[in-house]
Amino acid sequence: MSRNKDVKANLLMYLKELHLPAMRAGFEEQARRAEKETLSYEQYLLELSRLECDSRRAHRIERLLRQSRLPAEKDLPSFDLKRLPVKVARQVRTLLEGSFLDRRENVLVFGRSGSGKTHLLAALGQELIRAGRKVYFGTCSLLVQELLIAKRDLKLSKALRRMAAFDGLIIDDIGYVQQSRDEMEVLFTLLAERYERGSVLLTSNLPFSKWETIFKDPMTTAAAIDRLVHHSVILELNLPSYRLEHAKKAIDLTTTTTDETTPGGARPEPAAPGNPGDS
Repeated sequence: MSRNKDVKANLLMYLKELHLPAMRAGFEEQARRAEKETLSYEQYLLELSRLECDSRRAHRIERLLRQSRLPAEKDLPSFDLKRLPVKVARQVRTLLEGSFLDRRENVLVFGRSGSGKTHLLAALGQELIRAGRKVYFGTCSLLVQELLIAKRDLKLSKALRRMAAFDGLIIDDIGYVQQSRDEMEVLFTLLAERYERGSVLLTSNLPFSKWETIFKDPMTTAAAIDRLVHHSVILELNLPSYRLEHAKKAIDLTTTTTDETTPGGARPEPAAPGNPGDS
């Protein structure tokens, strides 16, 4: 018995030193299973190795999701793919494979406010992370402010290198807020730095014909569009506002519920105010 305790203590110590927490937590249960099912030593070791790899993979995905700043609630299960046009739905299924990141292709999503642009790219980003990719999410205004602060502190190159470490950079709502010239310059620098080095995924409710309001002059506008479009997939969400549809359904449901609870479907008349002391 003492010898068995020594073996267990030494095994726990070595697994801790080797940084194998899943093996450390599961070797006893797997040993009992191996004994019960008469597994070979190799099968036992294989199961322990699988536990460790699965645990590391899950922790890595959790870490990448935290780093990404993606809105957790905007995931793929909660996105209604049936709302998308057939062509766009087909494009989305291809994008979920992730090979566009290897080709450094961009994804440009256009549509009116509330059409689901942000939700779609956030959901795509989460799925790419679960496939082992590194993705970073930010609204255009926040990303630009981060870069302006870095430029002021003479750390712009460092900030751009940090963003370059991500396979995909999601820029949400480009053009939603009018940019100053300083903001335009750091935004253009970011797009230029990622050109053919890493994928940019962006949303905008402005067509290219109105991008001069973002980049202030025709030459810079043309250069920015050229870098984005050169290797890109363009999704056009010509859809009614999802938020308005959802609000309308909620109002209709409330109205229907009220009618069903009123005899004859009529709304109850408000009671006449009583005299003081009537109770």
